[in-house]
Amino acid sequence: MGRGSANTTTAAEKIILLGSTGSIGTQTLEVIQQFPDRFQVEALTAGDNLDLLAQQIQTFHPKWVVIRSPHRIEELKSRVPDFKGTITAGSTGLDELCASNAGNTIVVGLVGMIGLSPTLKALKTGKKVLTANKETFVAGGHLVQPYLDQIVPIDSEHSAIFQCLKNESKKAVRTIYLTASGGPFRNHTPEQMNHVTRADALNHPNWVMGEKITVDCATMMNKGLEVIEAHWLFNIPLDKVQILVHPQSMVHSGVEFVDGSILTQMGAPDMRVPIQFALGYPERLDAEYEGSRLNLFTMPALTFETPNEEKFPCIRLAYEAGRLGSSATAVLNAADEMAVSLFLDEKIGFNQIPMLLERTLEQHQEEGVVLSPTLEEIMTYDAWARRFVRDHQLSHA
Repeated sequence: MGRGSANTTTAAEKIILLGSTGSIGTQTLEVIQQFPDRFQVEALTAGDNLDLLAQQIQTFHPKWVVIRSPHRIEELKSRVPDFKGTITAGSTGLDELCASNAGNTIVVGLVGMIGLSPTLKALKTGKKVLTANKETFVAGGHLVQPYLDQIVPIDSEHSAIFQCLKNESKKAVRTIYLTASGGPFRNHTPEQMNHVTRADALNHPNWVMGEKITVDCATMMNKGLEVIEAHWLFNIPLDKVQILVHPQSMVHSGVEFVDGSILTQMGAPDMRVPIQFALGYPERLDAEYEGSRLNLFTMPALTFETPNEEKFPCIRLAYEAGRLGSSATAVLNAADEMAVSLFLDEKIGFNQIPMLLERTLEQHQEEGVVLSPTLEEIMTYDAWARRFVRDHQLSHA
């Protein structure tokens, strides 16, 4: 039994969890277990990890489950023979779930463009959206902006900014400082960068995350995407968002105001803390986890650095795409997803990732940037960018 509880007269908050077997999903369920009277898992969605999903179904008893592959539905049913709820599959299943009256809060732990459409469906039905899916804002920020009052960010950096901006006027903001650990290659020389392996890129010094986001941290594209996310999420001009390298990962981000005051949010590098904040918002829930408390008396000295954009060109590319417009950011995001996939499959080298992104962005700019594409147009640009990266890689293999 968890420490937290709710007033017995208050109905439990019904949670839809997208990406339940991933890093954000498993940690969200860990937090939910601390508050069995407050939260009820209404639905779980996952990819192909049916072993873990079956365990989650047996533990949390959802009413609705969505998996990636339709042909594996019968396999899942055989693993949970006592499950009497609904099982659907694919992007259609995600959209149907999020557009339904199931649940009143959705936690988006999905990585990639797959998160955009179900997020929009959930927002349009009035659900509260707690999201760690930066691609929703990078590719479709103009589409979700009308619903910002329904959104609470989960990413540690955007959670920090969200907390610092509470009750503050946006007109008073001078700069948003988006902190970055610098990743595993912060101190690498250009020569060392030429020999980075898959295993090297997946060895993050501070955080435990999924493979795609870990590689993005290594290229610092993750931080570039977060700049675009912050621009849309907080309705702040792109050039007011600055990346600040902070290797200790204890200051999660901050805001400087026009009077010179700077507010920051600090904490241990533990994703369960911002997840718990988002689940409880506007209340702060009382629970802690091993390693989730920051000891001010014993923590190391804190340092801050300017990012090296020459060594990490993905930062520059993200700002360029953000200034160009929404179709450009959608293209950059899709190109990055494809390039990272190719790198993880060991079909391209680490330094080829930004090269492919830049060529894709240049080609898109030549063909014409669209400032406010529809969801259908975004999906078209997404498919084009993936195809361009794949074909370009093959032609130069």
